[in-house]
Amino acid sequence: MPHSKEIHILNELKALKVQLETTFEKCTGVSQSRLEILNQLFQSEELSQSQLQKTLQIDNAAITRHLKQLEASGRITRRKSDADNRITLVQLTPQARQELASLWDEKVDFVTNMLEGFSSEEIDMTLQLLQRIGANVAKIKADRSL
Repeated sequence: MPHSKEIHILNELKALKVQLETTFEKCTGVSQSRLEILNQLFQSEELSQSQLQKTLQIDNAAITRHLKQLEASGRITRRKSDADNRITLVQLTPQARQELASLWDEKVDFVTNMLEGFSSEEIDMTLQLLQRIGANVAKIKADRSL
């Protein structure tokens, strides 16, 4: 069965996602998802694991896996809430607070290099096209759930 251009776009997006995630982590030493978790915690003194999960739209197993890794690397601490033992509270370590600024600088460098040679208009157009694809995918998911 021959592949259409549309199928090729889907395959390219999938391959690009994998390449971006792998390269980003090699360059920064932390995954994009974990960096987003660290950023959320930087903005708040302490958050519950469920708040992080909802804010970042990450499934329960994934947020647990990310937090275990971040805890093992000394970037976060977790503790049970005094008020409700079912709630796990998460906060950055002092080391992670200091490290976060340089991680964000590395992210900016990564994105700058990723978009090297793109004009401002091309960046705007790419963003618009990706947003349209995202809206179409969300509509498909919504249609399927009926």
